[in-house]
Amino acid sequence: MSVDRDALRDTAKYLRNVRPVDPDEVYEYLPGRPHQAVVRTALREEAFDLGLYEREDGAFVPANEEPVDPPGWDPDSFPGEHEAAVEDLLFEAYGLDWHEGETGDALRETVDRLKEDYFRGRRVEYDEDAALAYALYHQPDFYAAVGYVLDRLADRGLLPRTLRVLDVGAGTGGPALGLHDYLPEDALVDYHALEPSANADVLEEVLADTRRNFHTAIHRETAEDFDPGSLGEVDLLLFGNVLSELDDPEAVVSRYLDALADGGSCLLLAPADLETSTGMRAVERAVAPPDADVSVYAPDLRLWPGDAPSDRGWSFEERPDLSVPSFQRKLDEAATRDYDDEPGTYVNTDVKFSWAVLRPDGERRHPVVASEDRHHRMAESEDHVTDRVNLLCVKLSGDLTDDADANPLFKVGDGSERLEHYLVLTGESSLNRDLRAAPYGAVLSVENVLILWNDDEGAYNLVCGTETVVDLVAA
Repeated sequence: MSVDRDALRDTAKYLRNVRPVDPDEVYEYLPGRPHQAVVRTALREEAFDLGLYEREDGAFVPANEEPVDPPGWDPDSFPGEHEAAVEDLLFEAYGLDWHEGETGDALRETVDRLKEDYFRGRRVEYDEDAALAYALYHQPDFYAAVGYVLDRLADRGLLPRTLRVLDVGAGTGGPALGLHDYLPEDALVDYHALEPSANADVLEEVLADTRRNFHTAIHRETAEDFDPGSLGEVDLLLFGNVLSELDDPEAVVSRYLDALADGGSCLLLAPADLETSTGMRAVERAVAPPDADVSVYAPDLRLWPGDAPSDRGWSFEERPDLSVPSFQRKLDEAATRDYDDEPGTYVNTDVKFSWAVLRPDGERRHPVVASEDRHHRMAESEDHVTDRVNLLCVKLSGDLTDDADANPLFKVGDGSERLEHYLVLTGESSLNRDLRAAPYGAVLSVENVLILWNDDEGAYNLVCGTETVVDLVAA
């Protein structure tokens, strides 16, 4: 028996202001008195639009309207239940010894091909084998990365506890699982995944055990064909590691931004390698020029109003490595290697990622701006080589040096730069200790820094000695 949805909504709207909405009571008010189980299913389908959260006892109550509090996101491993889900899929597809013999060799070859395709910027085609290889290699680091970016919204009260999510190119679900585990138990989520490839089969399995108030729907359509406006206003728009696979990512992101709620956020996420990272930054700059309605919330802040950066834009954040998941360890240990081959080829636990958050309300994580009277503009560095200047900048990397004996090197920007700028720490002191300590995306005030041209790198070195003063302005 069907349920009269208009009558159901009217009844629920009335009762929610009086007492918990109980399907065992509601059915009595509906035409034809449909079975309570049918009413419960219908209520679940209407719950998000009604703002109703389903309790464990089956009753529905008004959802918590407070924003999400940062949960202290700092995973040291891929959670066991998610690890088991991936390994179960591998077992179902290839058998108990999936990591050995011909199946193991085939999976390793697929991982190698995926890595090469991404490195070369080639379009990736996903069949069942590629989808499982992708999940095996990328699920853990994508899982961790998305939570670190969500922190940048939650700690400013900008991540709603009741939210509609559109995950474009959701892949095999790494970012989706990270989002699910990041949000609190009392969050009410209308999650929509857009994934046209065989990755959707894996995604469907890994999302099967989400919480009852984390409602999921998978749309097996391309980003180009899907109409984001069909969902209503979106609170969180996620492009997780998919921009490099779109034919015209700028056009797609621009169109999808129209579906964002006024206080919504668009999260762009990409691997840290040069091709995908700079490609993501190019999309960010194309859809959010200085005169656009959408603003760059973080991390690539425009500290000079009206300016926008045009350097290469290679910037990434690095967080602590995860422990090795069992499925990666098994695949790696079963590999046949030459004498000089190092283990670890099929282990991917580095949490290194590039990201941007865009918002239609003009919100910026740090509302500080540079001053013509006090600060050097990086766009004018060519005219100030060998000069000492003061500047306001954003820290856009950790220490980029591999050699322990080398001077620490940090990428910085102020939103006007035409070429890369790097702060080189040649002498540490109490005056500049904030340079090392500041987190990625922090705004720094730097006084008495020497501008030099690095001909080998085609970039500017900002030499920071013991007399240079570095102060943390905003983190």
